[in-house]
Amino acid sequence: QVQLVESGGGLVQAGGSLRLSCAASGFIFSIYAMSWYRQAPGKERELVARISSAGGSTAYADSVKGRFTISRDNAKDMVYLQMNSLKPEDTAVYYCKAARGVLDYWGQGTLVTVSS
Repeated sequence: QVQLVESGGGLVQAGGSLRLSCAASGFIFSIYAMSWYRQAPGKERELVARISSAGGSTAYADSVKGRFTISRDNAKDMVYLQMNSLKPEDTAVYYCKAARGVLDYWGQGTLVTVSS
């Protein structure tokens, strides 16, 4: 059974940091590209960061470039999102996604709230 379980969300003050984790199971993690998405209240889900299957290529939304870092550990079937210099507008539910061709899997999300 495929599972993606996010953790690490919470309440943080503006300027603070959080590290999100996503634990994968039930599929061959190392051949899937992994992404973090977020959805703020009343807004559409948006791509935050993406990392290739081997970890050699990353991409970020303009709004988080220079502040967020995506990484993965294929030995542990984990993907991470290090979030620094958080802003109130980063408040959202953060989801991890695994994708390969037409296949994709989503986690249930973890809430990040940034207070001003």
